[in-house]
Amino acid sequence: MDLLWVLSVSMLAACVAIPMDAAAGSHSLFTCEPITLRMCQGLPYNSTFMPNIMNHYDQQTAALAMEPFHPMVNLQCSPDLRMFLCAIYAPVCTEYGRMTSPCRRLCLQAKSDCYQLMDMFGVSWPEEMDCNRFPDCDEPYPRPVDLLSSSDTAESPISVQRDYGFWCPRELKIEPELGYSFMGVRDCSPPCPNMYFTREELTFARYFIGVVSIVCLSATLFTFLTFLIDVSRFRYPERPIIFYAVCYMMVSLVFFLGFLLEDRVSCNAASPGRFRASTVTQGSHNKVCTLLFMVLYFFTMAGSVWWVILTITWFLAAVPKWGSEAIEKKALLFHACAWGVPGVLTVTLLAMNKIEGDSVSGVCFVGLYNLTALRWFLLAPLGLDVVVGVVLLLAGIAALNRVRMEIPLEKENQEKLVKFMIRIGVFSILYLVPLLTVIACYFYESSYRTIWETTWVQEKCRDYHIPCPYKSSSKHPWMHSHSALAVH
Repeated sequence: MDLLWVLSVSMLAACVAIPMDAAAGSHSLFTCEPITLRMCQGLPYNSTFMPNIMNHYDQQTAALAMEPFHPMVNLQCSPDLRMFLCAIYAPVCTEYGRMTSPCRRLCLQAKSDCYQLMDMFGVSWPEEMDCNRFPDCDEPYPRPVDLLSSSDTAESPISVQRDYGFWCPRELKIEPELGYSFMGVRDCSPPCPNMYFTREELTFARYFIGVVSIVCLSATLFTFLTFLIDVSRFRYPERPIIFYAVCYMMVSLVFFLGFLLEDRVSCNAASPGRFRASTVTQGSHNKVCTLLFMVLYFFTMAGSVWWVILTITWFLAAVPKWGSEAIEKKALLFHACAWGVPGVLTVTLLAMNKIEGDSVSGVCFVGLYNLTALRWFLLAPLGLDVVVGVVLLLAGIAALNRVRMEIPLEKENQEKLVKFMIRIGVFSILYLVPLLTVIACYFYESSYRTIWETTWVQEKCRDYHIPCPYKSSSKHPWMHSHSALAVH
């Protein structure tokens, strides 16, 4: 029974290993190191390197995985088993960039010799040690050429320290067909709840977003209903304010739904039986998440475009002195731009599968964990809209002020012009201050996201049993407070 137990553990250890074809690209720094594994002492070579073929990041991890095989080696079911296991768990250290695998013959011989003993205990050969994965050759391990190149690297430090990069914990691994990625690692997803918030901060942020969404929804709905009561009151150049309000009414509605849904849509449920933690939803496989993303992103971008159109209409009214009817003739063009550009951006993100769940607000958005998407699909369009809008706004205000100063007007008309300029200024400030705050948060997050992620790995690496960063960047004082709030 003891042998059955250790063999079962060996199968489990092998099953959680990463496939061999991913190991070759896992090195962030190649360094030979002396072999410390007890089973692999006294071999024709005495130095190895990590990660090995099974993608164990150090010899201590490899030793734990090899421990269940000791009884089989001690029982001497095959004279080739010890060398085959060492070739996998402690490969010979050769020149930089070349990983040497044992021949298929060595694997088949070890498997054939130990098959009856394993079958007796009802244990199958691990899938990760499938002999078809090894090269079809008939040479001993290590090969003479490996020993020659190994002698060139025999001078090795006793203590080896490397930065292995980020290794996805077993708890955060996702089925390959879903196309998830996290911190540059495929088939991996961020943990849920949020990486940077404590439970208390997460609860506060969630309720804060919920309350603000209700207030914003009420205000924008009131504006829209006021417009429906008397459509003629809102003519160009003020008409874009109504469409702007409609856009943010939809944005507020999505955040309110996210508040009600909590993290049921933005996160995948945990699966303790499969050692899977709750992870962030990615991609378009979750239909509700995809729908929330489409509505939220589309109307967020449309709202910023309507702001630009509003400054354009004000500019046309102030500088070339266009009348309301003349501006209204361009309404079709305005609508094509305001709905078409966000539509193209939304479809592009859907095609690129860049949807990400937000465990703070409960909605799905973009750029929460992907810096490239954050910069090109949020910072770039919002920043461009602000620059264009502010330039047109300042040009329009300057033109109106010139009219007020140079052309004599009746007192009543003078007061109307001043009130019009004040309304433009107040509305612009009320729009620009929150938007510029959001853009500043995006810039801040874009600059420090890598530091936050490295610090998170430093704090959680032992809990997840993954390599800890060798050189961890200093933690930024706001790391745990402001990352996810940038979206809101």
